[in-house]
Amino acid sequence: MLNFGLTEMRLVAPRDGWPNPSAGPAASGADVVLENAQVFDSVAEAVADCGHVYATTVRKRGVTKPVVTPETAAGEIRGVPERSAILFGPERSGLETDDVALARTIITVPINPEFGSLNLAQAVILVAYEWSKGAELASPPATDLDPPAPQEELEGMIGQLDAMLEQLGYYFPPHRVPVNRRTLRSLLTKPGWTSQEVRTLRGVFSALGGKKAHRKV
Repeated sequence: MLNFGLTEMRLVAPRDGWPNPSAGPAASGADVVLENAQVFDSVAEAVADCGHVYATTVRKRGVTKPVVTPETAAGEIRGVPERSAILFGPERSGLETDDVALARTIITVPINPEFGSLNLAQAVILVAYEWSKGAELASPPATDLDPPAPQEELEGMIGQLDAMLEQLGYYFPPHRVPVNRRTLRSLLTKPGWTSQEVRTLRGVFSALGGKKAHRKV
């Protein structure tokens, strides 16, 4: 929850009671979620102040409700001012039919029908991630890339390789020489080499050509 900016957790009749001493270590530092957790005796009490209630489950027999994806539900939640609740069932059994009946909408994750098993943590992270797309969360910092090498450095590298290939007799038959040279040039100019990469590759060429002695350790 905390990874994706959610901090308000409501627990319904926790099996092992609350507070639970095992929760802290399992939360890996997400103590604010545990500290703010509220405990209720029933699902009805837990969602009593919510204008929109979603149940995460596969479609239940005998329950006719709209079914949406986590992405659609997240958009709906962000678009209304009222408080919204998302219900998750126990790890082993999921939500009971009576609990699902309290919800107005069902959230179901599109999943491989041949293997549709998700555990509780997986279900929470999928739904929370979709909600977080509309939240002001920090993205991973961008890594500054080195500027591309000047054209003259590329030409030097290409000329070095061309001379080596010429000496080794690579260009054969003669009528294919222009095509082969164009192909190599396209290959070596496509990635946008940096100066450091050009120097490294030219060092490789020199070593392969026998002009660079191996250092002894």
